[in-house]
Amino acid sequence: MKAAAQRFRQGLRALLAFGLSPDLPLAQQHLTDCEYLAFLSMSRADQLHSLNVLRSVLELEPAAPRGLTAAALLHDVGKSRYHLAVWQKSLCVLLMRFAPDLSQRLSQGGSLNWWRAPFTVRQRHATWSGAMLRRCGSDPTTIWLAEHHQAQAARYQDHPLHPLLVALQRADASN
Repeated sequence: MKAAAQRFRQGLRALLAFGLSPDLPLAQQHLTDCEYLAFLSMSRADQLHSLNVLRSVLELEPAAPRGLTAAALLHDVGKSRYHLAVWQKSLCVLLMRFAPDLSQRLSQGGSLNWWRAPFTVRQRHATWSGAMLRRCGSDPTTIWLAEHHQAQAARYQDHPLHPLLVALQRADASN
């Protein structure tokens, strides 16, 4: 029930995002010029979400390394390849919750037609984020965290970036 309430709040924030201004100076102080331009390519709702993730990271770890703060802002930048309507995102979340097998089938392949796009974007945006960050010459920590932000953290418990991945995932899940 807690997860459903969280998803409802996320959807409501996305619907109301048009009336809010993202704190662009805060984003800019944690990003390179190229990364900042990538951040600006994100939807307003994704920018607001990412800024909230950054704030949560900084609450947990005020001296967070730059690789983590940049990943907090850019973990979803791959979504900017295909902007989705709120109803598409909501449909994807609902199917993932109530029909995970169907959601998984719809996310297979690379189709970006209007009804499969939400599933494809959800499945591939982390990979796309990594590719965009590589083109910016981003720090390897930022790239790795963005590419793995949806992975099962336990699979990487022996990886040196595991603690940062856990911090990013906690901050992401709370926003």
